[in-house]
Amino acid sequence: MLMIYLELFYIFLKIGAFTFGGGYAMLPLIQDEVIAHNWIDSQSLIDFIAVSESTPGPFAVNIATYVGAEVGGIFGSFCATLGVILPSFIIILIVAKCFIQFQKSIVIKGCMSGLKPAVVGLIGSAVISMSSTVFIPDGFNTTVFTDISFYTTLIIFLISVVLAFKKLNPILIICLSAILGIVCGYI
Repeated sequence: MLMIYLELFYIFLKIGAFTFGGGYAMLPLIQDEVIAHNWIDSQSLIDFIAVSESTPGPFAVNIATYVGAEVGGIFGSFCATLGVILPSFIIILIVAKCFIQFQKSIVIKGCMSGLKPAVVGLIGSAVISMSSTVFIPDGFNTTVFTDISFYTTLIIFLISVVLAFKKLNPILIICLSAILGIVCGYI
């Protein structure tokens, strides 16, 4: 049993150390590792991502805690959570200590410029991977247009477009989305 705790810590330590840009940039790595180790299936991970988005706290911490709890109970959740936050904690301590020296460094500015496109790519990869599982789990065919999930997806897309151009209260959007999800679940 000790090995599973060490493995949870190590896997999430790697994820926390080698991803920049927050939880969404971590999604492809989390998905690959969790599914490769058969800790959680793809659908369960997607379900928890939805739950994680609507619960307080950092996204990556919520997922690490959930996966750790599923695999190793309370101590497993502690190990996974510690693993994912430890690299950021150490880096922030170093940056805080040396902030003045880092602030004007051309090397640091170059690194940050190079990381921005990588983060966008990681987030894009997560969107494509998760979207295909959520919106077309059985592959794309003409029956997609007869399924209620197609129209739900279309409504969500239109809401996203409206949100991009209008300033609407996010709480209102979350409540409307929850109502839409409940209604579509009963149809």
